[in-house]
Amino acid sequence: MKKTLLYLLIFLISYSAYAQDVFVKAEYPAVVNAGEQFTVMWTVNAGGGEFTAPSFNGFYKLVGPQTSYSSSTQIINGKISNSTSYSYVYYLQAVKEGKFVLSPAVFTLKNKTYSSDSMHIEVAGTTSQKQNVTSGNNNSASDQEVESSGKDLFINLSVNRKEIFLGEPIVATVKIYSRVNIAGINEIKYPSFNSFLRSDIETPPLTSLRQENVNGTIYGSGVIQQFLLYPQVTGDIKIDPVQISVLVQKKTRGESDPFFGDFFSSYQTVPKAAASQPIRIKVKPLPGVQPADFSGVVGKLDIKATLNKESVNVNDAVNFKIVISGNGNLKIASAPVLKLSPDIEVYDPKITDDLKNGQNGTTGQKSFEYLMIPRHNGDFTIPRVTYSYFNITSGRYEKLTTEEFHFNAQKVKGQNTGATVYGEVSKEDVKYLGKDIRFVKSDPGDLKKSGNILLSKQSFYSAYAFSLLAFLLILFLRREHIRRNSDLSQVKNRKAGKIAIKRLHNASVCLKNDEIDQFHDEILKAIWGYLSDKLNIPVSDLTRTNAIVSLQEKGIEEDQIMKLSEILDKCEFARFAPSSSGTEATSIYEGASQFIKSVENLIG
Repeated sequence: MKKTLLYLLIFLISYSAYAQDVFVKAEYPAVVNAGEQFTVMWTVNAGGGEFTAPSFNGFYKLVGPQTSYSSSTQIINGKISNSTSYSYVYYLQAVKEGKFVLSPAVFTLKNKTYSSDSMHIEVAGTTSQKQNVTSGNNNSASDQEVESSGKDLFINLSVNRKEIFLGEPIVATVKIYSRVNIAGINEIKYPSFNSFLRSDIETPPLTSLRQENVNGTIYGSGVIQQFLLYPQVTGDIKIDPVQISVLVQKKTRGESDPFFGDFFSSYQTVPKAAASQPIRIKVKPLPGVQPADFSGVVGKLDIKATLNKESVNVNDAVNFKIVISGNGNLKIASAPVLKLSPDIEVYDPKITDDLKNGQNGTTGQKSFEYLMIPRHNGDFTIPRVTYSYFNITSGRYEKLTTEEFHFNAQKVKGQNTGATVYGEVSKEDVKYLGKDIRFVKSDPGDLKKSGNILLSKQSFYSAYAFSLLAFLLILFLRREHIRRNSDLSQVKNRKAGKIAIKRLHNASVCLKNDEIDQFHDEILKAIWGYLSDKLNIPVSDLTRTNAIVSLQEKGIEEDQIMKLSEILDKCEFARFAPSSSGTEATSIYEGASQFIKSVENLIG
């Protein structure tokens, strides 16, 4: 029975291996020195087939192939997954200088052939010669000349373009080159990139160095960080050098043993610093005349607009959303300008973005969501919105246009909308107030000279002594009052309850006059002002989160805090869509009053 289960398991593993996609992956050094020995390896994720290596023209084959096999099986949530790997390793020696291309290796399985990629290997000579950096990676640094000056360690800052238009992105790459063992990076100081809008490009952490040929010398190199830079001014802009400090391993005892090599040698880490060369970028102004609706974006854009409702009640909100998508400096994209009727109240847009930085610039989308409230009934139109940008490919300004939208606002029966509002200003008839200025009486009247002198009376001196005592008493009380009021936080704490009661009184007056919008504003002013004074938190720093934390620290019960959050939510919602009933407003008033009284009783 056990043998049967084992055979069945082997069959399932073999079947899953044949069912998966077969690939042949090659691993090799991009640059080697003439006479250097190195290894090349092909990895196949399937077995049972025939592997055929290419002819190693230009190289001398020392050993190979050496084969190895590995397999792993995982069972996760009842699902069986299997991975198989066969490796074929060859040891080669470089014979002469030059650039060589090895043909793909071929793996044949069930009359089907699978090939690897070609190998591109450069053999560098021992003499120094002037040439560009050659590597296996196609990045911005590979297109630029790097001056090593015979150093064992240096750093290079390169850009993919040195002459661009205003707002056009460039990719800056920071790369390290080393011929010594690096134990770690101690510190990196990047330039400030003045006059550029900088965004970091996601760069994999540097865990190992790859061989590159720099002026005939083999270096280990790796990309430390890449940046996406958008110029904000025109002219000749200088980018300062990158400074780096690394820890280098240095052998401190003896020479290499002919039998044991460096096994018994000791090392210490010493700091070593390097700096790149500065770079100058020429930024040209955008050609032509900028249109009035220019967004500031340089790239390629698209626009889309949506309206969530076509019919609403008066004083209800509708959402108008504009989405700008594409490639370019979308971070500085300005909000589209809406030309609406003054009968529509519109708030500042809520801006959200989903952007990603890459080698080709910033891609993604940026949305602008406008909240609109019609203040009287009728048919309304949202005109076409225009949005211009500069297209780098065509070299000219292009204009995007949305479609026209329509919606209807209906008046609900029994709804008191108050005075008709045009541009947030109530239209009222001019009232004649009459003559409200009275002249001063010009008749001097009957004037008589008094015969009594005040200084001759005893009561004057009594009043003088009494006034002096009263002055000293008032002076003492005044100083005591100043001393008590010198601590503003304590003063606000003592008066918080009284001020909140006055604001609640104003809210009750608004409720009686059926001014629901003003009522919610007064409730919010009362609560936030009371919390700011009582908890000693400035209004600019006061948020719902830190207010709740402070209340909890002072021992306020959770049910009171929950009631506070419910009152704030109701008031804030009613400000955007003022359709609350009188009963709900009364419950909000009573809840706010009860909360303030309970806090006053607990923390005084």
